[in-house]
Amino acid sequence: MKPAETAEIEELVRQTIGKIAPEADLANLQPDIRFRDQFDLDSVDFVNFIEQLQQALHIKIPELDYPQLTTLNGCIAYLGKK
Repeated sequence: MKPAETAEIEELVRQTIGKIAPEADLANLQPDIRFRDQFDLDSVDFVNFIEQLQQALHIKIPELDYPQLTTLNGCIAYLGKK
């Protein structure tokens, strides 16, 4: 994956988290720590996060793949393949 693609995915993830959890401290987002452990996200927030990513990227993310999207690096790796 090209660095520009990685940066685009990272920005999309940050923006999406910002919409769902506006109080989230995105400046200190740790790439390998689960979003739920960093921000006040519950399961409904996480499903909203996935739905917004699907809409933004015009893709379908199977529920079985959700665990791959729990961290920033996981999102970059998974979405970079789509």
